[in-house]
Amino acid sequence: MKIGMISLGCPKNLVDSEVMLGLGEQAGHTVTADAADADVLIVNTCAFIDRAKQESIDTILEMAELKKAAPGKRLVVTGCLAERYKDELQAQIPEIDAVLGTGEIPQIVDVLAPTPSGAVGDSPPPMHIGGQSPSRPVAFYRNRHQPLGSRTELPTYLYDASTPRHLATPRHYAYVKVAEGCDYTCAFCIIPRLRGRYRSRPAGEIVREAQALADRGVKELLLISQDTTFYGNDVGERGALGRLLRQLDKVDGLEWIRLLYLYPTTIDDVMLDAMAESDKVCNYIDLPLQHASDAVLKRMRRPGTRASYERLLDRIRTRMPDVALRTTFIVGFPGETEDDIAELSAFISAVQFDHIGVFTYSHEEGTRAGEWNDDVPAASKRKRRDRLMAQQRTIVSAAQQRRVGSRVRLVVDGPSPEHELVLRGRLASQAPEIDPVVYLTDCDPTEVLPGQFLDGEVVGAREYDLVVRPLNASSVVLT
Repeated sequence: MKIGMISLGCPKNLVDSEVMLGLGEQAGHTVTADAADADVLIVNTCAFIDRAKQESIDTILEMAELKKAAPGKRLVVTGCLAERYKDELQAQIPEIDAVLGTGEIPQIVDVLAPTPSGAVGDSPPPMHIGGQSPSRPVAFYRNRHQPLGSRTELPTYLYDASTPRHLATPRHYAYVKVAEGCDYTCAFCIIPRLRGRYRSRPAGEIVREAQALADRGVKELLLISQDTTFYGNDVGERGALGRLLRQLDKVDGLEWIRLLYLYPTTIDDVMLDAMAESDKVCNYIDLPLQHASDAVLKRMRRPGTRASYERLLDRIRTRMPDVALRTTFIVGFPGETEDDIAELSAFISAVQFDHIGVFTYSHEEGTRAGEWNDDVPAASKRKRRDRLMAQQRTIVSAAQQRRVGSRVRLVVDGPSPEHELVLRGRLASQAPEIDPVVYLTDCDPTEVLPGQFLDGEVVGAREYDLVVRPLNASSVVLT
């Protein structure tokens, strides 16, 4: 069978997609990037916020129309939306042949038709389908007062180093889950219901997977989980993340190791010391603070205060003066006032983050906040978001201008869509997909390969992005 995968949502979901494709290949199936050519269409869904759920529904409906136009195709829905609304999906979209939740990933092989086993070569990445989706009333998730779907048991699945993966990222970087699930009870978040309790992978398993990925040509490893700094705490191993970083720093073939999703109250000195003292670990801290007003943080059920956050950030910068700080904020949470936004704005000005994302709050059924009055008008939420993002744009633009003339180390991701003679890359302070980029000029794109690391000089800044001229092009080339 030919499998077509559409992976929606976060990198954690992408790893699940890669595992399902890897299991399919191991069973003798192949992967195609052409939806029309696929025998089985898999939509791996996201259900974190209402907008993500709508995108998932739209994509499922689009694939349902494709299935109806080509008899014999099968449609499988997986991921968070499937975990949350299995029975509802099957009842309202009869074109779906199978629904697998986040804890049922290995069962993907069972829902694929048997096929003779055979060698599988390099396959295309998951499909990315554009265009408008068919209109159909699918609104089982819109009423926040109805019960949370049909699922009751929490997922427990967790892949290991022996689990096959079909990488969907560019060859030179890959995501690795260090854990799955979450034990926090944030008032706005449904993830613990969708992913289960926090469960760490053994360090040896992660190191073996890292070495296997490096042997496949991966140069940058991105460690992910719902709370990466909680790693090991669930099994009583405090300081486990710092020890893991030191082990990964010794993996042959890796150039960069990057941590994402660091919870502010679980960052410890063992981890910071390991980051500062390891050659390959990027001085990059991604910590979703969500707000800086103590009143809002308390209602969100987030541990910590603005003062404790400021002390943490000072401690991080003292240990790593060149650290890049990324965070996210939610505006428009129930009860948020203009004074709360003013406090958040002052916090952003004081800290001078390298990267921030600002999201407007949306009610989610099944969460504590979902039962409260959503008392901030949608227009006010958007204005608050736009105000903070404009503030951040000014901060970043000035910081990027100050970098002009400096020397930097970067990785090349590939050609720029803006011009055939320009390449796009990233610094150690920039994560793929979510952060600004570097545009590499004055070089021959045919001689600089994706995944190549080189030194350059910053010759210009374009608001968020940098323009860099290479100083050499022979540091690390993929083989």
